[in-house]
Amino acid sequence: MITHRKKLRTHDLLWLHERAPHVPFRAMRRDVRTDVLIIGGGITGAMLAQTLAAGGFEVVLVDRREPAHGATAASTALVQYEIDTPLIELRRKIGARDAARAWQRARLAVDGLRATFRALGIAAQSRDSLYLAGNRLDAPALREEATLRRGIGLETAYLTGRELHDRFGMARQGALMSFDNLTINPRRATAMLLRRAAADGARLLAPVDVRAIETLKTRTLARTKDGPAIRARTVVLATGYEFPRMVPRRGHRIATTWAFATRPQPRKLWPEQCLIWEASDPYLYLRTTEDGRVICGGEDSPHAHRPAEDARADVKFARLAAKLDRLFPQLDTRPQFGWAASFGGTATGLPIIAPIPRHRNCWVALGYGGNGITYARIAADIIRAALTGHPDPDAGLYGFR
Repeated sequence: MITHRKKLRTHDLLWLHERAPHVPFRAMRRDVRTDVLIIGGGITGAMLAQTLAAGGFEVVLVDRREPAHGATAASTALVQYEIDTPLIELRRKIGARDAARAWQRARLAVDGLRATFRALGIAAQSRDSLYLAGNRLDAPALREEATLRRGIGLETAYLTGRELHDRFGMARQGALMSFDNLTINPRRATAMLLRRAAADGARLLAPVDVRAIETLKTRTLARTKDGPAIRARTVVLATGYEFPRMVPRRGHRIATTWAFATRPQPRKLWPEQCLIWEASDPYLYLRTTEDGRVICGGEDSPHAHRPAEDARADVKFARLAAKLDRLFPQLDTRPQFGWAASFGGTATGLPIIAPIPRHRNCWVALGYGGNGITYARIAADIIRAALTGHPDPDAGLYGFR
């Protein structure tokens, strides 16, 4: 097996109860040749397939599951440019210049996603974001964070506790407000990206279990469990939280996160329906859906047990619901859907989008953290640029550290 296989999520998922467009995948019955082989049919693989197929590459995408049924189906899909690691902290980790470039590139990626979604007819809701003071960054630290962000061209407003209460009804010391992020239905968006990729000539094959990858002189050979092989000029591993065995593990961590969705209650939602998250550990994050539900998540556990075997789900949901109730007492905080899922990160909060050491013509695109969809856009841009011979100037930000 080319990945450390694991159970990615439990099954009581909101997005699996909502209809998604049909994805035209088919079984693999014979050997295949292609320019690019993408392994992984989640949001990152779909973004890569759509971008590369539109750019004229011959693309084959495979997944051992039905596409959009792995970790993508469990995503809460807050599509933000604000990186998990605050700018004030990222500067200490990688330097002020690279930290600024990483934040600016994330802003550019969200703008690119908005344009892509609009061009492809994928529903996306524009949302501002509130980042609440907490035990990671208190109110004075948030003021400094706002100054740093504005200094690199990212419009950010600092709200005092009084301003936050008067505008949004929340009792916190303060918050940062940023602008023009997105929410999506991740399963529906993935399906539509794959449909467009197929319309542009990509071949979508599933279920296909790739067991080994061999680097040949001019091509890379992917051998499957059932026998047929795939010869490709380039292989991209977009396997998400099933970590590829051929990729260095240093700096990566896999945890479990919990989330639930309430029943629709559009008349009780907070003003402006901003995305909400905390500068805390453990942190809380909130969004709304098109039909007026609240999705509430957090309470991450720093270990990689199997989500389906976790006996603490009721306790986690109760803690999340209590936090939600303290913020917005008018809401019905009872979960209608609740799930646990694998969740990963890196030491810097940045993704790994890079050639794999000692494996010629093999790339990895692992968009870990709360910015996975944003990083999927960056991965598609960087890999397309590399394959066309015009390296992306920001590619060095996302290499192995």
